[in-house]
Amino acid sequence: MEFLYLLYLVPTLYSCFLIWKMLEERRDRECYILDYQCYKPPNHRMLGTEFCGKLIKRTENLGPSEYRFLLKAIVSSGIGEQTYAPRNIFEGREGAPTLFDGIEEMEEFFNDAIAKLLAKSKVSPSEIDILVVNISMLAAVPSLSSRIINLYKLRHDVKVYNLTGMGCSASLISMDIVKSIFKTQRNKLALLITSESLSPNWYTGSDRSMILANCLFRTGGCAILLTNKRSMKDRALLRLKCLVRTHHGAREEAYGCCVQREDEQGRLGFHLGKTLPKAATRAFVDNLRVMAPKILPVRELLRFLFMSLIKKVNKNNSPKSAITGATKSPLNFRTGVDHFCLHTGGKAVIDGIGLSLDLSEYDLEPARMTLHRFGNTSASSLWYVLSYMEAKKRLKKGDTVFMISFGAGFKCNSCLWEVMKDLGDPNVWDDCIDDYPPESLENPFMKTYGWINEVEDPYTYENIPEFLK
Repeated sequence: MEFLYLLYLVPTLYSCFLIWKMLEERRDRECYILDYQCYKPPNHRMLGTEFCGKLIKRTENLGPSEYRFLLKAIVSSGIGEQTYAPRNIFEGREGAPTLFDGIEEMEEFFNDAIAKLLAKSKVSPSEIDILVVNISMLAAVPSLSSRIINLYKLRHDVKVYNLTGMGCSASLISMDIVKSIFKTQRNKLALLITSESLSPNWYTGSDRSMILANCLFRTGGCAILLTNKRSMKDRALLRLKCLVRTHHGAREEAYGCCVQREDEQGRLGFHLGKTLPKAATRAFVDNLRVMAPKILPVRELLRFLFMSLIKKVNKNNSPKSAITGATKSPLNFRTGVDHFCLHTGGKAVIDGIGLSLDLSEYDLEPARMTLHRFGNTSASSLWYVLSYMEAKKRLKKGDTVFMISFGAGFKCNSCLWEVMKDLGDPNVWDDCIDDYPPESLENPFMKTYGWINEVEDPYTYENIPEFLK
């Protein structure tokens, strides 16, 4: 009898041990954000209306039609007067940048954001095990990651990943790298650096598809500290629940809609093609198709199946967005998501996502205000949006945050975070959060430069502003 008892007991205990071990390993594979720090350049690098007018005037290759196009693009962009540009633009050297300009721009960011992040998280550079850097449009030797290692004296065995060319969705690609490492290696600290170098990439030609990038992109960056250490769980701000990446590079129209290339005169710039809205919509839909079952409750998925059957029977057409052509999703993502952290690619991008997901103005406010205050800071823009939510004290323990980003290639990446505690650090919004949202987001460019629409040659117009003469 005792033998039979042991015969049953040993396999049962062994099974319990395996289950315990599996749960323990799963806990060690979590990905937590300990802290993050966005970058805010000095105030003398703000792009006000007056300076922008001077900047456009000294671009020799522009004519009246290009001026009118720029006015329309800037006014409808949703960008305000307090965004930032790199140093060489204020020095008048945007047409002839040097490699040093790009490196100096990045080192200013490294010296500010990383130092502040390590100080407030009380983490020593020597504790960093993994370094992931993504800066799409600047490749230097030694690499930018090597410059960070040299600047902060990281350990000789730090694991380094240096990404370029990944575009505005690079933050979540870098996050996926960290997440994958955390699955196989325990008790690690990772430093993720995301930014974009604008100094060497100002377009000086007249191709409208390439001028647009000058209107949208601004200086910014973010340093993020992540860990899978169970002992640091209580200090964590956010926990990564799931991440989905979608890449449509095999489709020619998607691949070619965002490309760095030279124009007919040989001037280097970033081309934004007419197929961009269509490519973004397709990538977004495919990404949501994978993400929805991971983040939405079963009752919403069942409701969707029921509504789909009704739609097939009635053959009703969904309403279309006049901006992006995106169809309105039949799924209610607010049943599984508390906050939406959207890429600030432009007013049209925010409007299109808002219509597709049937979001309220409250949901879109963080992205709109970030675009207005900081512009499109490329891959780092998501973290400025998250910082706005935190500064407004919206993020409470147990809430979920859905991040969505788009990038050249064409890519759509998204992820869901769980808030680990009530958050309220204003980060880079510390001096202006009480001013947002403003009473009006009206752009002052139209009031100042609206006269351009009335004349063929702007510089023969008698009422030209004094500072442009």
